[in-house]
Amino acid sequence: MKLEDLREEIDGIDKELVELFKKRMEVSGKVAAYKQGSGKPVTDPSRERKLLERVSDLAGEEYESQTRLLYHTILGISRSHQNCLLGTPGDLTEQIKTAIQETPQLFPERAIVACQGVEGAYSQQACEKLFAAPSIMFLNTFDGVFHAVDKGLCHYGILPLENSTAGSVNQIYDLMLKYRFHIVRSTRVHVSHVLLAKAGTRMEEIRDIYSHEQALQQCSEFLQSLSGVTVHVCENTAMAAKAVAESDRHDVAAISSNACAALYGLQTVKTDIANEDNNYTRFICISKKPEIYPGAHRTSLMMVVPHKPGSLYHVMSKFYSLGINLNKLESRPIAGKDFEFMFYFDIDVPVYSENFFSLLSQLQTECEEFRYLGSYTEVV
Repeated sequence: MKLEDLREEIDGIDKELVELFKKRMEVSGKVAAYKQGSGKPVTDPSRERKLLERVSDLAGEEYESQTRLLYHTILGISRSHQNCLLGTPGDLTEQIKTAIQETPQLFPERAIVACQGVEGAYSQQACEKLFAAPSIMFLNTFDGVFHAVDKGLCHYGILPLENSTAGSVNQIYDLMLKYRFHIVRSTRVHVSHVLLAKAGTRMEEIRDIYSHEQALQQCSEFLQSLSGVTVHVCENTAMAAKAVAESDRHDVAAISSNACAALYGLQTVKTDIANEDNNYTRFICISKKPEIYPGAHRTSLMMVVPHKPGSLYHVMSKFYSLGINLNKLESRPIAGKDFEFMFYFDIDVPVYSENFFSLLSQLQTECEEFRYLGSYTEVV
């Protein structure tokens, strides 16, 4: 047979498949109506397990795995279809729509904002990029920032989420599991690291260098080129600069910023020490209650999926089927649970899109745990 003949045969089969799929979905809708009348749940694990066993037997050994994959997808679509037919707007949908209505049209210029570190910290730069006249509350730890927002000590908190060179700030993702909060804004800050020391200090005199672990990673090539120098991790690049300024030693230095050099009266011993010139850190602005400002196009989610093969695939397939772009996927182990992970997603979709609400509805029914972290705009 010619290729054109084979393709024509496939087209005919596809036509039959589509008609049968439509018929199956119609019957699935009738099943949903019956379940609603009888009070039965949409998901029936026993029924699905038997169905998969049956179609596997029908497919035979040659096509068993492909058939199971196909029917896993069909069952997921069927569940979503039934949930859409039966469901009234859920609590989360109502919460998001209420937040859209109640959030002011303009992002505030003034607010009490918690930042980790001290004067000169990069989190301060991110804060001043988002707010015209913030009242900044400096705290020693990231946990402290989350706690201050959670207890209402401030309205907002600024936290670093990821760096273009060193990657994600894992401590932030771990703390996300501990606190309830909402992301209301994000921004990127250009990070330019320099080596600071007391006036008159020469490079060859330095024996100890202090900075945040992310900054040390971002300057790893420079640090590896040094000999006889000990590297120390501290809470913040600005705190490192302040500690050097307050020290009575002349053989210590800090990896920090030019802003901290002027702020703490330190000398720049060496500039441009980062591995990459194009070095940016992404910061998020969090609040206790959801705030969704006009133009919100990015949404962050956290979820725990069933610990079995194909679970993450079925979640990912929903993004594709709805035409929603996935910007970020991060996984973190869950403390106290063996080989179980929390997955963090950033998705690119307008908060006003029907596909957005359809996705949320489907994910809530598919995941063991699901959390909506907020919809927001990223400020360049």
